[in-house]
Amino acid sequence: MKIAIFHNYIDNIGGAEYVDLTLAKALDADIYTTNINPEKIKKMGFTTKNITSIGKIPINAPLKQQFAYNKFKKLNLKDKYDFYFIGGDWAMSSAVHNKPNLWYVYSPIREIWDLHQYTRKNNVKPLGRPLFDMWVRYHRAMNRRNVKHVNNIVSISNNVRNRVRKYLERDSKVIYPPTDTSKYHYKTNGDYWLSVNRLISHKRIEMQMKAFAKLPDERLIVVGSYEQARHFRKYKDYIESIKPKNVTILHWVSSEKLTELYANCKGFITTSLEEDYGMAPVEAMASGKPVIAPNEGGYKETVLDNVTGKLIDNINPDKLADSIKNISKNPKEYKKECITHAGGFDTKVFIKKMKEEIYQNGAD
Repeated sequence: MKIAIFHNYIDNIGGAEYVDLTLAKALDADIYTTNINPEKIKKMGFTTKNITSIGKIPINAPLKQQFAYNKFKKLNLKDKYDFYFIGGDWAMSSAVHNKPNLWYVYSPIREIWDLHQYTRKNNVKPLGRPLFDMWVRYHRAMNRRNVKHVNNIVSISNNVRNRVRKYLERDSKVIYPPTDTSKYHYKTNGDYWLSVNRLISHKRIEMQMKAFAKLPDERLIVVGSYEQARHFRKYKDYIESIKPKNVTILHWVSSEKLTELYANCKGFITTSLEEDYGMAPVEAMASGKPVIAPNEGGYKETVLDNVTGKLIDNINPDKLADSIKNISKNPKEYKKECITHAGGFDTKVFIKKMKEEIYQNGAD
C-alpha cells in the first residue's frame, strides 16, 4: 500500500513532527508539507528524501496558517497513493480531495477553539482583535465543513478526543503517540532539573522562571526551540529577560544530547496549559525521572500522581517550587515506576495499532 502523509510544516521539530517522521519511516511513506528545515530533520535522525514541499509559506501568523490551509485544500494527489494520513490541524483541509484518509488529531486548531480567548488576549494587539474574531469565525465554519470529508479520526489522547467531540461533533479512537523507550536510559539523578518545550506563551515557561527564582540552590535547564515568527521571538526574548541565574536556556540540541540531558537530570518539569498529550514527560519517565506537571490536559493520562511524579492542581510558581523541593529529597524513588509506566507508550505499540487502523480503513 502506497501511503502519503500530510503535515502543516516541518520547519521546527516538536512532538507532532516527530510522530509523522516516525510513522513515515515505519510505513515507507512519503510526506507532503510546506516549509522544511532539512538540518533539524537530519539532526533528529530522519531523512529528507521522502519529504516534498507543496510550496513555501510565510513564517508569521496568521498568514502562515492561512497559506498552509489554502495549499492543502487545493492539494489533489488522487490515484497517486492508496491511502492518505493527515497529521496536522491546518493540513486537515487536504481531506477534501484525497481519499481514503485518516486524520490523526494532535488537536483541533487550538487558536480558533480551546485557546481562542487565550490567543486573542496574549498574542493579538487590541486593534487587530475584531479582524482576528472574523478570521476565527471563518475558520471555525471551514473546519466543521472540511471535517465532513475525513473518513476516519484517531486522537492522540482522551483529552483531544473530547475536544473533537465538543468542537467538531465527531467521535474518534485514541492511539497514544510513540516514544522510542529503548533510546532512553537512566544514569543518575543529577544536580539540575530539565524542561523541554517549544518557547510559546501557552507553555507558561515564565512560571518555571519564577519558581526557580525562589530556589537558588536548585538548577534548571530549559531546552526550548522556537520558530522565527514574531510572536515566538517576542516570547523567547521575554523568557530570557526574566531568567534567573540558576536557569540555563538551550534553544536547540541534538537528539543524542537531549537523551543525555534526560539521563542525568534530577527530574522533569512541564507547565503547558491544557497540553494535548505531552511526549516529553514520557521521555523523562523512560529515563527513570519523576515528572512535575499541571493536573490538567493530557498530563492526567501520562503522569501517575505520587507514583511517577506530581500533578499540581491550579499550578502556580509557589506550588511548583514546593513540589520541586519535596521531590528533590529523594528523586530516585520514582525510577522503577517511571520506566515501567513509560513502556506502555512505546513506539512498537503505536506502530502496531496505527498499521491496523490504516490497513483496515484503506481496505474499506
